[in-house]
Amino acid sequence: MNPARSADSCAVACAALSVGYGRVPALAGLDLAVAPGETVALLGESGSGKTTLLNAIAGFVPPLAGEIWLAGRLASAPGRSLPPERRRIGMVFQDHALWPHLSVLDTVAYPLRRAGASAAAARRDARAILDQLNLAALAERRPGQLSGGEQQRVGLARALACRPAVYLFDEPTAHLDASLRAQILDEVARRRAADGAAAIYATHDAAEALAIADRVAVLHAGALAQAGPPAEVYAEPDTLTVARLTGPVSVLEAKALDGACATVPVTAAPGAGSADDRALLVRPDWAALGGDLPGLVEEARFRGPHTDYHLATAAGPLLIREPGPPRAPRGPVRWTLLRARLL
Repeated sequence: MNPARSADSCAVACAALSVGYGRVPALAGLDLAVAPGETVALLGESGSGKTTLLNAIAGFVPPLAGEIWLAGRLASAPGRSLPPERRRIGMVFQDHALWPHLSVLDTVAYPLRRAGASAAAARRDARAILDQLNLAALAERRPGQLSGGEQQRVGLARALACRPAVYLFDEPTAHLDASLRAQILDEVARRRAADGAAAIYATHDAAEALAIADRVAVLHAGALAQAGPPAEVYAEPDTLTVARLTGPVSVLEAKALDGACATVPVTAAPGAGSADDRALLVRPDWAALGGDLPGLVEEARFRGPHTDYHLATAAGPLLIREPGPPRAPRGPVRWTLLRARLL
């Protein structure tokens, strides 16, 4: 999809977008379109440009080049910028960004007041939102009296109060433990679906991105490396960088497998050559214990629902993941290749 041509039908469209601080671009020539009601996960390591892109869409950072369109309206271009409060954007920050002197109720009411509601109406609507998120009991507390998970939910409530057309999530679960992270992700999915709003969710956690998104956009060094449905990006990464950013992967020498790859499904990345001189990418569930290929179990790590086996093979180190407790001790083992991706 060409963002420049599809701006009228998109919730967000970035066309040839370059953004930076000073004259140094953190993003360069980015094209990205988000459809109404769609959730796009921005996946990338620190410094890849995820937060910069969100800040540019929100109107906090002007572009060096290119354009940002919101619901068919030009929001940002060099020398032109729609104020953040007029963009119908709801942003949830990684560090909560709650005002320490405001109560939870007044924090959620603030965007309503900015939108022109009276104090009484803003507080009434804010209480309704807190009720929806089971936060009513915290209405009079200050941020310093809340746990990390409670603060993040208050940040989500404040974003909901904007009645946004687009949600921007900047790694909102980065500092939460696993149980709180799951709660926040479930809440995000429910609220966004109920509102019918689009969402852009920045994260460095591959499992989080694959679970929450309709599409995953992988950023690397300020550029869009690959974008597509989660299952497609995971199963068919175009580069080794994309493969590593989207989950655990082993890199094997195809020529060392003695033709074993000829008997299993092998997809080829764009520009891939013959298997004789190329690398094979293998996800942990694309290989299994038992079979004809020799290996050596160097370590077996029980993870609860599954066990990770770290093998030394003639083709290189290999991670195999199987459900259940360990069933192979350290030492010689046979294994089989189920599928692979040729680079």
